[in-house]
Amino acid sequence: MSYFFKQLRFVKFKDILAGFVFLFALPLSWFFKIRHKDLWLVCERAAEARDNGYWFYKYVKENHPEQKCFYAIKKKSPDYKKVADIDKKTVIKFGSLKHWIYYLAADINISSQKEGKPNAAICHFLEIYGLRKNRRVYLKHGIVQADLKWHYYNVMKVWLYTCAAKREIEFCEKTFGYPENVMKLTGLARYDNLFNEETDEKFILVLPTSREWLARPIKEYKKYDDVYHFENTEYYKAWHDFLTDSEVLGALEEKGIKIVFFLHPNMQKYEEYFCDLTGRVIVSDNGKDDLQTLMKKASMMITDFSSVFFDFAYMRKPALYYQFDLEKYREGHYQEGYFNYENDGFGKVCYDESALKDECLNIINSDFVMDKAYQNRVEEFFAFHDDKNCERIYNEIVVKRNGEKNAKR
Repeated sequence: MSYFFKQLRFVKFKDILAGFVFLFALPLSWFFKIRHKDLWLVCERAAEARDNGYWFYKYVKENHPEQKCFYAIKKKSPDYKKVADIDKKTVIKFGSLKHWIYYLAADINISSQKEGKPNAAICHFLEIYGLRKNRRVYLKHGIVQADLKWHYYNVMKVWLYTCAAKREIEFCEKTFGYPENVMKLTGLARYDNLFNEETDEKFILVLPTSREWLARPIKEYKKYDDVYHFENTEYYKAWHDFLTDSEVLGALEEKGIKIVFFLHPNMQKYEEYFCDLTGRVIVSDNGKDDLQTLMKKASMMITDFSSVFFDFAYMRKPALYYQFDLEKYREGHYQEGYFNYENDGFGKVCYDESALKDECLNIINSDFVMDKAYQNRVEEFFAFHDDKNCERIYNEIVVKRNGEKNAKR
């Protein structure tokens, strides 16, 4: 089955409706672009301003006010106000006719999310098949450490792709098939905000990532799990059993420690299945809680494969990996890349609940100090450890754009 027909499985009725808005916006964007040159449009997910897109937008508005830079977000988003407080005149309602016009007219579209567009399905089709020849900067949601097929050049074709580690960019350049001068070693924009830490030693962040077969359940994914009955899935049982374990809860009570359980955005539709978690375990309100703020406050992280553990390591804090479904994850979600958790990770890898409980208690009893061996791995991994990430990204965009302009003269 071709890539095009595979993607058709996920097209929804709202995507078809958005097509009519696109057709109406197209001629308007031609006239708009005549009077608005060198426009930059930044966004993330529709209702968010808390990832690399937001921090880069904030940097540009504060340090390069001469640059015409706009941000698209839903007006009802809890993050809307903090974007509007920067410059209300440059905030655009996500998915609106205006958003479509700015997307089509923008010289450069910048996003931390692949779906950060007026309509992901339509825009992706336009971009991949060459109908929309815009310059797209991909800030990414996190550091790439696996063989992500949807990051390949033939399914993204971005103009600039940012990386934060030498091994990361070497792997991506070798594996993803991008032309020269597309991938740049800059660091992630949000890392600029990880230096003013606010650690609270009574707080553990538990943050599992998504599973493709649960995020978008279809018939063929039943080979991985009971995708239509979440309460029967291995994912639910593993995390729910750990968070309700009497030994774990007893240790938390004795030490006066709480756990915040933060579901991945693609898994938030299953939040109701964790509503029975009480006492020492708090289910985060992902619509309101800012993940970066939680990571800065947390003294320890437990995850499975989520790339945000790199952010945690950037702050030199201890983490554990709970990989109860490793083989299934590698087959049905992401294949392993250059990063091996056993050899390269920044904490212990646990494959069952017993091991996870033991390692968790060890870190609590050590006052949340990262082991020296893992500290050394952190130092070797990251290309930078400063607050100049946004500056490097901005400079790369300007240099590349100016190079193209000069080449046309």
